[in-house]
Amino acid sequence: MIGAVVLAAGEASRFGSPKQQLMLPDVLRAVRASSVDDIVVVEGAYELETDARTVPCDEWQRGMGASLRCGLEALAPDAEAAVVVLADGPGLAPEAVDRVLAAWRAGGEDVIAASYGGVRGHPVLLARSAWADVPDEGARALDPELIPCDDLGHPGDVDYPQDLRPRGA
Repeated sequence: MIGAVVLAAGEASRFGSPKQQLMLPDVLRAVRASSVDDIVVVEGAYELETDARTVPCDEWQRGMGASLRCGLEALAPDAEAAVVVLADGPGLAPEAVDRVLAAWRAGGEDVIAASYGGVRGHPVLLARSAWADVPDEGARALDPELIPCDDLGHPGDVDYPQDLRPRGA
């Protein structure tokens, strides 16, 4: 079983409003179109309206790692790995999730990340054996095997309203 953890706990202070709510439907659509078996959305600063299973993270202010640990703990005991995605990445391609997952299934490392133009991005796959190593900085503090996903388009990282691209752009 493969789980997906959607990190949506942040305060979105630079955006000025709960951006997670705005972008979460697109992110969930992409994750659901991939081959993951279970999805959990981690809430923190805001309660989110979604049809996905949510888990609150009371320690979300400690950093992305605290939110990630909440999500990992909420996955099923038989989850072998977790694909981690950001709620503010509305351009996520389901194929990127599946490509990272396929690399792991083919004998890849315990931490695998998609890369775009040689730069680490999302999704990030964490084998269960790596879950205990997640620091407060989150998975970005772990050294991943990079899987090129340049042909799939960058998932985005929306920090400000002007970072939002119109659909189809």
